Amino acid sequence: MAHSDDSTDKSGDSPVGFAFAISAYFLWGFLPLYMKALSHVPAAEIVAHRVIWSIPIAGLVLIFLRRTNDIKVALTTPKMLAMGCVTAVLISLNWGIYVWAISAGHTLDAALGYYINPLLSVFLGFALLKEKLTRLQWAAIALAVAAVVVLTIDAGRLPLVSIAVSLTWGFYALFKKALPIGPNQGFLLEVLILAIPAIGYLIYIGSNGISHFSGNVWLLVGCGVVTAVPLMLFANGAKRLRMTTTGILQYIAPTLIFLVAVFVFGEPFGTAHAIAFPMIWAALILYTYSMVRSRGQ
Repeated sequence: MAHSDDSTDKSGDSPVGFAFAISAYFLWGFLPLYMKALSHVPAAEIVAHRVIWSIPIAGLVLIFLRRTNDIKVALTTPKMLAMGCVTAVLISLNWGIYVWAISAGHTLDAALGYYINPLLSVFLGFALLKEKLTRLQWAAIALAVAAVVVLTIDAGRLPLVSIAVSLTWGFYALFKKALPIGPNQGFLLEVLILAIPAIGYLIYIGSNGISHFSGNVWLLVGCGVVTAVPLMLFANGAKRLRMTTTGILQYIAPTLIFLVAVFVFGEPFGTAHAIAFPMIWAALILYTYSMVRSRGQ
């Protein structure tokens, strides 16, 4: 829903769009601090609460926007509902891996996953949608792969957390594009679908006396706010910005996550990281340059 007072500069980017998107990325960047406060709670329980407490927020936004009818259509259209189930599964997996990574001291790996993500999205576009890649984009992807190889050789295993974070978010974004519904409506559809297993799981752990809700009421209820607010800010920001602009701004979140991991959580940043991260940053510079250049043509 575009607003008439939403002035746009010559580049096609709106100041309100910038405000929405940057707010979302900053909130995502500092989300590890919130999740770390819940590191004693199992990831599955946190994800269930993220789902449940996001519903009233997402619902109120749609009531305010007067778009509740879209949800009725989605819930009664089998094809749309099936696609919503796919995106719901992918986003819940992404949340679960991310929450577990922070509690298990792998925040740095999560940051790397979100850095890799735009390059993975470009590759998925090539592999699945037959989109053509420029030489610079191929060079960026090669650099990112080389960085993963460096970390693999150093650790003696693949950086599975980074790869899992990147793959789940990358495929989520890909399928989300195919969902013929607005981003705010799509988010509510996803959490409504996930509410059934989430409620079932919370009832199960509650009846078995292994729930952490009573001692962490406000932190767990707050999961709805820290989940829904940045997602919806981002969705509304992306509508008012060019894809190039959104693509450049997306590095804010993993950069903040990276800084939190190293300087707040004190996660080890060894020689392999000191080689791999600059390689990823160089890849992202190449990718961004190619993106800006292609838009300018």
